[in-house]
Order: sequence, then C-alpha cells, then structure tokens
Amino acid sequence: MKQSIIHLALVVRDYDEAIAFYTKTLNFTLVEDTYQPEQDKRWVVVAPPGSTGTNLLLAKAAKPEQEPFIGNQAGGRVFLFLNTDDFWRDYNQMVERGVTIVREPQEQDYGTVAVFEDLYGNRWDLLQLT
Repeated sequence: MKQSIIHLALVVRDYDEAIAFYTKTLNFTLVEDTYQPEQDKRWVVVAPPGSTGTNLLLAKAAKPEQEPFIGNQAGGRVFLFLNTDDFWRDYNQMVERGVTIVREPQEQDYGTVAVFEDLYGNRWDLLQLT
C-alpha cells in the first residue's frame, strides 16, 4: 500500500488576496485556480517553488462558523513548516516584503529556523535542515 497527503486545506478570507500573498510574497506557484459552479467556489492550489510534495488548498471560509478559524487553525501554534535550501535568501526576502517575523532566526542542532506569520496570522517555521 502506498498513500500520501497531497493537499492541506488552509482556510482563507479571500481567494485573490491569499493567492497574491502566497505567489508574490512567498514565491509560491499557483498550481490551479478552477471555478466550481455546482458549489459556487474555487479550487485554488498553491505550492512552494520546486516542491513535489504536499500543496496548499486555499479554502475560502464559506460559513460564518468557519470565519473564526481564519488565521487560527492551530490555536496559535506553528502550523506549517516551509523547508528551504537557502534560509538566509528566503528569510531576507520575507523581511524585505514585510512578512511578520514572530521569532528571529536561531541555529539549532537540526538546522536554522525562524517563525513567521502568513497574511492571516497562521504561524509557520521557515527551516533549513542541516
């Protein structure tokens, strides 16, 4: 048996602002943006540059009870982990583009890490493993 997680749904307020953040600020690739008329929603998938693994499905909050989870899908904990082949390149670019850094870079036994927030406040690790 072989299985894999291909998409991780991230609740967002607006498709276009989320696409802009992920593609313009974090350099992600827009993999798909397809309107689904039967559900009156869009299937929006983004992926980090060069990624062949799990992608993010940007899922617009469709009901009022989903809205409180925008930016708080993990209760304030680091929720997503963005691994990179060049920590300082990506970190400096994030700082230049106004990304909120929650925890400054640290050298750990496993690599270099910093915590940042996406446009909604979800916390991410930017990580380069040793």
